[in-house]
Amino acid sequence: MLGTLNTIEIEEVLANHYVGHLGCHADDVTYVVPISYVYDGQYIFGHTEEGMKITMMRKNPKVCFELEDLEDLSNWKSVIAWGEYEELNTAAERQQALDLLYTRPLPYIFGKTSRFSPQWPFAPNDKTNIKGIVYRIKLKEKTGRFERAEGVLFFA
Repeated sequence: MLGTLNTIEIEEVLANHYVGHLGCHADDVTYVVPISYVYDGQYIFGHTEEGMKITMMRKNPKVCFELEDLEDLSNWKSVIAWGEYEELNTAAERQQALDLLYTRPLPYIFGKTSRFSPQWPFAPNDKTNIKGIVYRIKLKEKTGRFERAEGVLFFA
């Protein structure tokens, strides 16, 4: 059965994951990249280094965010959201976002892009020394779809 996720289901998918796909567009180029994130009910927060996505989002802050909850090809949920990129430059804004990013649940195995400091996964006492770009995306529109298997299909 195919269907549309309601608002509560969309919020649940966004809140219970830590990797999604960020789409941005500038200078006739579209770029989609996976990001690790945390969601607070209004914003997607992320941390990154200078690169193509930051350059593009500075030129055009309108972005798209997508994630999926995939059990198998017959049981999945997908959320797509549109929003606007904002770089967090003040110490207070960075601190708030980094606090959220440090306290989000993560799997036991994580890569370099999930680590913000040499002390990772432990938060340093002073987060002002964490390098890189801290940003948020204010989600303005969200939609979601799902599929649930109505019966189990096996092929020999």
